Amino acid sequence: MVDPLAEVITLFKPRAVFSKVIGGAGSWAVRYSQFGEPSFCTMLDGECTLAVDGQQPVLLKAGDFVLLPATPGFTLSSSDTAAPILMDPASAKAEEGEIRHGRQDGPAETRMLGGYFAFDSPDAGLLVSLLPALLHIRGVERLKLLVQMVREESLEQRSGRELVLGRLVEILLVEALRSTSAHEATPGLLRGLADARLGAAIRHMHGDPAHPWTVSELAEKAALSRSAFFERFSRGVGVAPMEYLLAWRMALAKNLLRQNKFALAEIAERIGYGSASSFSTAFSRHVGIPPSAYLGMQ
Repeated sequence: MVDPLAEVITLFKPRAVFSKVIGGAGSWAVRYSQFGEPSFCTMLDGECTLAVDGQQPVLLKAGDFVLLPATPGFTLSSSDTAAPILMDPASAKAEEGEIRHGRQDGPAETRMLGGYFAFDSPDAGLLVSLLPALLHIRGVERLKLLVQMVREESLEQRSGRELVLGRLVEILLVEALRSTSAHEATPGLLRGLADARLGAAIRHMHGDPAHPWTVSELAEKAALSRSAFFERFSRGVGVAPMEYLLAWRMALAKNLLRQNKFALAEIAERIGYGSASSFSTAFSRHVGIPPSAYLGMQ
């Protein structure tokens, strides 16, 4: 059976970019402006407060894991009130060793391992749009171990480094997402897959994207009436069923175009269009440029 979550993550090709140990002591606060790329953090020792724009502040404790799929602006601070210092991710990357906030002498009271990664696929927005803005997970030891493995691998210049980092980040994402309570997730892929009825329909769409699916047929797979399925899917996933199917088909099409080894007619057949011309029309309407122009940009 097709696993839509793993399929989406693999298609968007995440890769590790940067990781760093961050410490703090005394009274401190730092402010990061909107970054846009996915970022993560696992708490090693102590605690601090994370205030993400548009979200309620959360207290992070040792063992906690945080994933921000699109990293909006946020503030990290000690339990004491302090005026935040504006931080630049680029300058933080250039610093050697552990980053230290607040009091510089003595042992760190708070230590965390944070970092960010990138998606090589231009369709990463589809995945991000279907995920919660903030994932805060407590008590999953495997996530801490995975982040430490990402850190260790990023520091080494061994053969196969980028391949290993890419696979580790894929596993990290899957582990984080399946450790998230579906009841706490915002509308998106996680909530949709957690719903047994919707999950069945999503797996059918991913398992056979070339099939000429209709809302009625997908509703039958979900054992729901057409109207009930449409409303439940739109509320749970955040987009209408045919809108989700179209976005997934076009993500697959872009991936096939980037491989530069398939004719347009073959791509059209693989994703459910009867001819190259009908595929080109749909692609142009969805992406804004025809497939030939998209191919020329790669």
